[in-house]
Amino acid sequence: MGTLHDDVVIIRPSEKEGDPSVITVNCPDKTGLGSDLCRILLFFGLSIVRGDVSTDGKWCYIVFWVVCKPATRWELLKKRLVQACPSCSSASGISYYRSELQSPKPPDVFLIKLCCVDRKGLLHDVTQVLSSLELNIQKVKVSTTPDGTVVDLFFITDTRELLHTKNRQEETYKALEDVMQDAMISFNIEKVGPEITACCQASPYLPSAITDDIFNLEMSNDLPSVSLTSNNVCVTMDNSLSPAHTLVQIVCQDHKGLLYDIMRTLKDYNIQISYGRFYIKQGRKCEIDLFIMQSDGKKIVDPSKQTALSSRLKMELLQPLRVTVVSRGPDTELLVANPVELSSKGRPLVFYDITLALKMLNTCIFSAEIGRHMIRNREWEVYRILLDEGASSSIPRPKVEEEVWKRLMGWE
Repeated sequence: MGTLHDDVVIIRPSEKEGDPSVITVNCPDKTGLGSDLCRILLFFGLSIVRGDVSTDGKWCYIVFWVVCKPATRWELLKKRLVQACPSCSSASGISYYRSELQSPKPPDVFLIKLCCVDRKGLLHDVTQVLSSLELNIQKVKVSTTPDGTVVDLFFITDTRELLHTKNRQEETYKALEDVMQDAMISFNIEKVGPEITACCQASPYLPSAITDDIFNLEMSNDLPSVSLTSNNVCVTMDNSLSPAHTLVQIVCQDHKGLLYDIMRTLKDYNIQISYGRFYIKQGRKCEIDLFIMQSDGKKIVDPSKQTALSSRLKMELLQPLRVTVVSRGPDTELLVANPVELSSKGRPLVFYDITLALKMLNTCIFSAEIGRHMIRNREWEVYRILLDEGASSSIPRPKVEEEVWKRLMGWE
């Protein structure tokens, strides 16, 4: 293994309020690196307002201009970005993503059992604590008993890989106790084996009624009203400006995670970006220019491949997630679907944003489930949230759908 240089990631926080901070990444290249870096920035709550990337096929240089939160943990962010970069010894040749060859050791899964007294916003507060501790929710089962007691089961992994230690478990307990205070009744955390996670794993296939509710928009030419500022996406491809690359030009409206959505799509198609530029103009209008090539080092000349990639990019930018609210007899269910990368990574903080939107609406959650399912030959992370009967009845379904969508898109 090579040793990473100290200047692999350089972060220059903004000196004036309102100015962007600058993050520079200088490391060996690999297909999908941009996606991995953008996902980390999204997890830390940073908004990319400008970006530049260039590579010679072995070494890449990336600059992000970001708008951050006041409490951004810069040192931890730098550590996570460095971990995503290939080691210097890999600069002898570019690394292409191959799902069948990528078989890293799966992280240990732990089960947090939490019993507490229910209150509005409780699930979001718990989710916020787990997120701040870098504990990743893989699956959740939340239920409310008739007496108002909530039983939460969180299957989680630890980014820091320390949850097996007593200190880390005590840190988790103390953080949850601080936010829940007297509401906590009991707490337990334990490592679970593959047999337990397998038993608790959701069915790989959802009932057709649910998939129709989530994906009925793909069968129609009409987009929901909550997509209003995301329905203008233009993707063009040009092979005349470069002898070795296809130029992809994208003009669209900004949303949270926009650059991640573009990068993860190109990663799944095994596309290498040789040069790229991204910036936001007034009115949240984004312009992206990308010079790309296939894994064989050639430009995309096949019209069918151009059409497939262009259509996929448009769909991912029009609807990076699926959100709908439906009636289940007397109950109201919120459904959110998040596409999973071929590398098995999903969009970060989706559950956090959902629970925050419902908290702001003063809406209680009766039950919640997260599971991964195959829908139309693609893996999706599906969030099924049954809203409290009394609270949800007073808020129109379109209002719930709109507020959740806005929160997920960063338009709040």
